[in-house]
Amino acid sequence: MKQMDVVLDPLAGTEFVPGRTVGTFAIDPGPTQSGWCVLAGGRVLSSGVLPNAEMLERVATRIYATMAIEMIASYGMPVGREVFETCVWIGRFVQAWHDPEAVKLVYRKDVKMHLCGTTKAKDGNVRQAIIDLYPASGGGATPQIGTKAKPGPLYGVSTHAWPAIGVALTVQAQQGAM
Repeated sequence: MKQMDVVLDPLAGTEFVPGRTVGTFAIDPGPTQSGWCVLAGGRVLSSGVLPNAEMLERVATRIYATMAIEMIASYGMPVGREVFETCVWIGRFVQAWHDPEAVKLVYRKDVKMHLCGTTKAKDGNVRQAIIDLYPASGGGATPQIGTKAKPGPLYGVSTHAWPAIGVALTVQAQQGAM
């Protein structure tokens, strides 16, 4: 298991039934590495951050039922090289999926609207909205995340995996899976 992975990772052999697909695989793409999560019925099965070359391998595994990717949107402002490199990776991820036409491309404004009720929400607001959806069953100051001794349902989720969870939650809500 990779250092950033959370438990219950199907690629690590936990809670995976051969021949059966599981959950929504969502990606928050970046120019060199991308955040990801696997969500089933609102439950985070696994999450992490991977270099994009490794992400391509994960996309091609065919063990996930649905794939969703946060899509780049134009807001009329100049952008740099990293945005264009991210666009290239989005295309590579889509093509690596076993059914490229079925990939769900989700815009950040749709995630903000679904989770926060406004497109003006900031990343911190989106993260807090995700945390608020889960039970406070762990230890520590944020029991939804918890501690190593008493983990919550979001224990181990970090950095770019948060936006990926937002993408997965939005897609599952659109599909009526929640």
